[in-house]
Amino acid sequence: MNIFGFILDSTLIWISIAVIFAIIEAVTLGLTTIWFTIGSIVAALVSYAGGSITAQVVAFLIVSLILLYFTKPIAEKKLKIGHTKTNVNALIGQIAVVTEDILPHSTGLVKVGSQVWTAISDKRDQTLKEGTEVKILKVGGG
Repeated sequence: MNIFGFILDSTLIWISIAVIFAIIEAVTLGLTTIWFTIGSIVAALVSYAGGSITAQVVAFLIVSLILLYFTKPIAEKKLKIGHTKTNVNALIGQIAVVTEDILPHSTGLVKVGSQVWTAISDKRDQTLKEGTEVKILKVGGG
C-alpha cells in the first residue's frame, strides 16, 4: 500500500466515525456526540493533509474536548437542553377549590381552572373540606 492509500483509508475511517457520531446525535437529540462528530471531521482533514495517525488522534481529541468543554454549556443554555419549562409557578397566588378533603399531615386534591392538583395545607392542624376555596402559596414537586 502506498502513502496515498493510507491517507484515503484513514480519511474514510474518520469520515465513517463522524457519520456514526452524527447518527447517534440525531437519534439522541441531546448534544451528546456532536462534539466528537466535529472532532472526527477535523481528524479526517488532518489525515487528508497527510498527517500521521498520532496527529489525527491528537487533533480529534483536542478539538472534541475543547468543543465539549467550552461550547456544550453555552449550547445547552441557548437550546434549553434538559430543561422542561412549565408554568406551574404561575399557579402561586391563584384561588383553588378543594375537591378532596385535605386532612392534617396528609394530601388532598384541589382544582385550579380545569386542572386537578395534589395539595397539602400550610395549617397542619386543620382539615380543609371539599368545596373550600384556598389560595395557592407555593408549588413543589416530588
